[in-house]
Amino acid sequence: MVTVRAFVSGDETSLVDAWNRSMPGDPTTSGWFRDCVLLDPNFDPEGLRVAVADGRVAGCAYAVRRLVPLAPGTDLEPDTGWIPFFFVVPGHRGGGLGRRLVTEALAFLEGLGRTKVDFSSYTPNYVLPGIDVELYPDAYRLLEGLGFRTLYSPVAMDGTLVGYRTPAEVHALRAEREAAGYAFRSPAVGELPELIRYAADVFNPDWGEAIRRHHDPERIVIATKEHLVGFALYAAYRGIPERFGPFGVDPGQRGTGLGKILLHLTMTRMRAEGLHSAWFLWTGETSPAGRLYTKAGYTITRRFHVMRRSTA
Repeated sequence: MVTVRAFVSGDETSLVDAWNRSMPGDPTTSGWFRDCVLLDPNFDPEGLRVAVADGRVAGCAYAVRRLVPLAPGTDLEPDTGWIPFFFVVPGHRGGGLGRRLVTEALAFLEGLGRTKVDFSSYTPNYVLPGIDVELYPDAYRLLEGLGFRTLYSPVAMDGTLVGYRTPAEVHALRAEREAAGYAFRSPAVGELPELIRYAADVFNPDWGEAIRRHHDPERIVIATKEHLVGFALYAAYRGIPERFGPFGVDPGQRGTGLGKILLHLTMTRMRAEGLHSAWFLWTGETSPAGRLYTKAGYTITRRFHVMRRSTA
């Protein structure tokens, strides 16, 4: 017999084990689950619906809404909730348990007035940008069957740093821009508050918070011309050195090659640390950034669908 209930203390070890049996392509750790779920200030145990069979976790679905703002100056997004992950262990699939878990997660959010539910772009603690149809076709069909529709389809990309050298054209472009008054360097400690505000206001509040949690300015490169006009960094998310981003160039400066310079300067620093690859989870395949990454040698490694269910 399978029981579905809210998360309780003691579930965590079995839940992580069940996760790793259910999603071997995206395993997790007890530390990640602790830091990014249980210690998330938005965590509510009623939103983590857990299926238990014979005293062990057989599956779960996690629903979350904002109890605190993502960043200063932002609201609680009162119409929106998220389902960052759900799974069912192989031995319990095919009987409707996944649908039951996700339905209960949806009921939790809708009972709190959420009329939009996204899978799975919850920041800052998402697992994946969206559903990977290649790895999880049954999960994709389940979401579609419950009324979720694709909003957009980002891609993950990886680039090797083995044998990487800064291209000569980048050196030449940097020299041209520096002659025109631009500068490229790590931020001073006193500049970090400005960088955080800039990233949050011009791009995304989550980017500002990623920089706030970053603790090594030497892993950040900024572009300035009288004021801040762009930035790139690595090791911002979960402290993973190979993870590139966030990365942004002021909209008014696009087309000047600043993005190309910042990307390659950051890759050069990564290579100097002995890293063998650079990767990230989220960009538009045909966006200017996506084309820039492709020209820099990155290749698409995964595709995702960001999905939404709306009852408004």
